[in-house]
Amino acid sequence: MPTEFKEHAGRHYAVLFHYALPDDSWAVELSEAVPWPDGNPGGAGHRAGPAFLVAYVPDEDPGLEPTVHVHGHDEHVVPYEVVRWFMELVADQVERCRAAHASE
Repeated sequence: MPTEFKEHAGRHYAVLFHYALPDDSWAVELSEAVPWPDGNPGGAGHRAGPAFLVAYVPDEDPGLEPTVHVHGHDEHVVPYEVVRWFMELVADQVERCRAAHASE
């Protein structure tokens, strides 16, 4: 599953993309990135943690609107620049899905 990472003010964030089959949508998840345990064979320093913002981007029905869901039982303070980066990635996914549907 493709993942993008961003460091901001000394904290690491991850955006994970995967297909949510029950929702017929692409899920774009924002989380705080967590370090891999020692011995990660891939060599990457971080991986996606539990998601606290999830955008669902429908790709089967162009009439459905993308939505953003807030997850978690703890309060998360997310810097504006990180939210903006996340929403830019969501907007890119919306455009890809709409372009794919238009070409059918």
